[in-house]
Amino acid sequence: MIMGFIGFGKVSKNLVEMIKSEEIMFVTSAENRSSETVENIRKSDVRILDTFKDVAIQSDILISANSPKNALNIAREYGKYAKGIYLDLNNISPDTAHEINEHADNLVDGAIIGKIDSPNPTLLISGENADDLLFLSDFIKTVKISDRIGDASILKMLRSTYTKTLSALLIESHEIAKIHNLEEEFFDVLSLTEGKDFREKSLSRINNTLKSSKRKSEELEEIISYFNENELIMVKAALKKLNQ
Repeated sequence: MIMGFIGFGKVSKNLVEMIKSEEIMFVTSAENRSSETVENIRKSDVRILDTFKDVAIQSDILISANSPKNALNIAREYGKYAKGIYLDLNNISPDTAHEINEHADNLVDGAIIGKIDSPNPTLLISGENADDLLFLSDFIKTVKISDRIGDASILKMLRSTYTKTLSALLIESHEIAKIHNLEEEFFDVLSLTEGKDFREKSLSRINNTLKSSKRKSEELEEIISYFNENELIMVKAALKKLNQ
């Protein structure tokens, strides 16, 4: 079996590390990739093809793991060449998933819950062809939601409305605590109700959000464009904070 990646960032790199099987060969392309990405591909021992078109044609499972704004363009460009499963792992809206379904046969809508580099991430999948990917449970916890394209994306978006809004609030509260020279006390007080490991988890959440604020902002924009904007007061506030 050949598993191909359109894009080779954190998600693709970690999937290669998790899916250990002599029966699976990984391929991607260095086409228009940065030198850092090319180096990561080589370190991951992934076969490099000349073009992403070649990757799409040769793959039994083609995985799109890019940014939300590129997901549809990737499907338009390479979906027509993919004759196997097309697994979209981008943080996209259900509307975008349905548009991708028009350009890629055998689409499976996928969403990774939890950090991909954590010990126990979960892969949610939906779509008529989702059953064909349940073998991935041997490597990563894989849960089929339904036969409907978009259901996995909806659950991912709902989770994001909570986690990203919470992150934005945490960043803001932490900033105010630092201004008043009460950073340690801030974590001590919240740890009384949130648990002893609250400080460690909070700092990790803050750092991760700050490092990827642009991508997280794009994801919130997708959420706002899909759901009723008038009902997303907290999400819009979180987007404003991340953009700052």
